Amino acid sequence: MNPVERLRYISQARGADPALVAAEAAHALIELASVQPEGLVTACRRLIERNVALGPLWWLSARILRAADPKREGVDAAQQLDADDTSSALAELLDGVGVAVVVGWPDLIATALRRCGDIEVLVVDWDSQGPGFVRRLCDWGCEATLVSPSGAATAAVVADVVLVEASAAGPGGVIAAPGSLGVAATATHRRVPVWAVAGVGRTLPGPMWDTLVECLDNSGLEPWDRPAEVVPPDLLSLVVGPLGAWKSSDADADGLASAVSAALGSSTCPVAPELLRIWERQ
Repeated sequence: MNPVERLRYISQARGADPALVAAEAAHALIELASVQPEGLVTACRRLIERNVALGPLWWLSARILRAADPKREGVDAAQQLDADDTSSALAELLDGVGVAVVVGWPDLIATALRRCGDIEVLVVDWDSQGPGFVRRLCDWGCEATLVSPSGAATAAVVADVVLVEASAAGPGGVIAAPGSLGVAATATHRRVPVWAVAGVGRTLPGPMWDTLVECLDNSGLEPWDRPAEVVPPDLLSLVVGPLGAWKSSDADADGLASAVSAALGSSTCPVAPELLRIWERQ
């Protein structure tokens, strides 16, 4: 399969782990850089247009397009995605937690929960992913319960923590599965902590975050019909990444807000001007 066909196949992925999609895209872009480097910009744009909410594709594309050596940059990015320690960091933080709420089928969170057999997981269904995720957790020895969307708020109230997996993140919050906003808002109102889980490549610099949100806003879909939604920073208690939880030296509310803001502004990719007007093309 030539790299263009491989990228076309990857761009059609739906519901797959964002890190896995980005790693596969990295290998295809590396091959494309060897045989048709002039096609990188178009290839990256098309990848993102078909998977707007996947932060790792933005992160990968920006790194490759702004690098002096795109092939070496692609290899480095793929290695970082494969070595993501976010799940391990989250598993350590979950030690002692009794009940956690998740929405849909969050891949990074799933890996962490597999290592926490003594935690009860309330899985809020989204896009019919909930039943399968509950079965998977039960197979791993976890105690898992399926919650219908109508029961999401109640689940948030009885939980010890709400876990929101970010498919992308930036200064304006995190992009997560539909239903996450309501669960996070209810939890915050009842002073239940909300942890955002943002793995390698999911946090974007401000201009690229703004473009991603513009793409969602200009998709032609009503907000309640979109495949992802924004959870703003003021609903987040903590951000967990590959280095663990972002923390502040202060324990007060302002300190926590500062830690969340710092985490959401910690992108490791450059701004790629080639990617900033994608929404106009849709």
